[in-house]
Amino acid sequence: MGRIKSALELALERTEGVEGDKGSLEQYEAKRQGNKLANEFLENPAAPVTFGEAIRKAPGAVKAALRQGLFDVFLARISLPAYDDDLKRIDALGKGLQTLLNEPRFPALWKQFQAAAARYLDEAAQYEDAIKRQYEPQLRQKEAELSRRLGQEVRIDPFQDPDFVAFYKKNMDALKAKYEAIVRDVREQVVNFQSK
Repeated sequence: MGRIKSALELALERTEGVEGDKGSLEQYEAKRQGNKLANEFLENPAAPVTFGEAIRKAPGAVKAALRQGLFDVFLARISLPAYDDDLKRIDALGKGLQTLLNEPRFPALWKQFQAAAARYLDEAAQYEDAIKRQYEPQLRQKEAELSRRLGQEVRIDPFQDPDFVAFYKKNMDALKAKYEAIVRDVREQVVNFQSK
């Protein structure tokens, strides 16, 4: 009867003779370094931009991978703001992309995106107020019914009412969908700038 081999022995047999590709490893490491540099920049955008220098100093074989690592992080961060503070993040992201892309048409595109992001926040706040005002009679009716049943004054936080949450989500999702189209367009244009 033959000896039963462990999973490790089987794996070692299959990979016998396989050598690591040093070039692929260097590309991978350069891309990871690019990711790291992009994240560091976005965490502290007031610090001087150092990734431009890192790209210039990188050996030719890994320069493209380093740039791609930076670009991947920046591209992934192009999104709608949730809070006013996110507008600072969008500004920093634009600075990073401009340094990376060095595209003369990019600043105009980014200015339009920043204006759209600010408009989105304003509209979202207006939508929220309008939704609350529109739903308020139903909420007051539910509070009155609960107060009558329990024999004491009841106040309901609108976001704890499942009906309100569904109504709110439906309306806010419609607004967000309108602006997500702008985000997709900006991403596509940024990818086109990068591929040139």
